[in-house]
Amino acid sequence: MSEGVSAAVFVMPAPQKAGIAMKDRALKKFSPILGIVAVIWIVVLVNLVTGNALVQFGIVPRTLSGLIGVPLAPFLHFGLVHAFSNTLPLLVLGGLLLMTNGSRFWHVTIVAILGGGLLTWALARGAPNVHLGASGLVFAYFGYLVTRGIVERSVSALAVTGVVVLLYGGMIWGILPTRPFVSFESHLFGFIVGIATAWFGARDRDEEKEEEEAL
Repeated sequence: MSEGVSAAVFVMPAPQKAGIAMKDRALKKFSPILGIVAVIWIVVLVNLVTGNALVQFGIVPRTLSGLIGVPLAPFLHFGLVHAFSNTLPLLVLGGLLLMTNGSRFWHVTIVAILGGGLLTWALARGAPNVHLGASGLVFAYFGYLVTRGIVERSVSALAVTGVVVLLYGGMIWGILPTRPFVSFESHLFGFIVGIATAWFGARDRDEEKEEEEAL
């Protein structure tokens, strides 16, 4: 190094290192649900710019073209208010799922989107109704987390069930046809798929446990 030029080394304090490491772990753990919400808001903004041109890609029951909405509907919303109403429960319930049963997150999410979407396509009110929004996924997370506590009966799972019911128990009324412009069908079918996913998942784990004990 030439004379008059010096280099400095900054040693980060241990508590600061620990804080950064904890933040990185949290971001990594919750990145799936954060990513889903980010995609939703990107699509919302594109939809606004294009004058709601993307709404046509929602689920239109019992039409061939409407099948494209099965995987796309959770990412499409009618506007900012619609998207805002789904964002917080999606973050909270998706975050709880990641915290307590993260290995099942993508399984639950994909089954909810495809299963709930196909049931909506097959059985919901048809054209001119277009069904879209992440609320079906929200109800699937709700149904899964509540049912998991009931079927597993572990302290941690029951505690999560209690928290979910306390925070969002009132949303159960959303499965009823109380408002004509709300897709109660996507709520209902998402809820059913969430329950079924938790129920059969617990049964499969019980069978695996019995097989291991028999060996």
